Amino acid sequence: MTPPETQGQGIAAAAPNGSPAVSLCVLTKRADYLKAASARRQGTGGFLLQARDRADGNPQSRIGFTASKKIGNAVLRNRAKRRLRALAREVLAPRALPGWDYVLVARPEATVARAYADLRADLEQALLSVHRGRG
Repeated sequence: MTPPETQGQGIAAAAPNGSPAVSLCVLTKRADYLKAASARRQGTGGFLLQARDRADGNPQSRIGFTASKKIGNAVLRNRAKRRLRALAREVLAPRALPGWDYVLVARPEATVARAYADLRADLEQALLSVHRGRG
């Protein structure tokens, strides 16, 4: 038997002010990944950022993550994607432009081994480069 919910717990709990957890809409269709791959790209030491303006009138920003078998076994691929998701929540979510798709592609050895602070700096620089000359 589960205890009854009290104020501030369970499903009805409100997120604290300034919570770092920001929901991101994740790309699910292969076609969206292919369109992003043919648009703007910015390589960094830890990953590759692909971005495109959908221009479909929908203001929602979407993000996708890719880690191929070149990264290593399943443990390393999952670790790389976890690190990229954390970066996206922390850096990309507040700076994403409305109506854009972003794909973060893991790089062999670099995404898993690189210091998190360096990955964060890489993403900030890549976003500036991709959005150069735009709002």
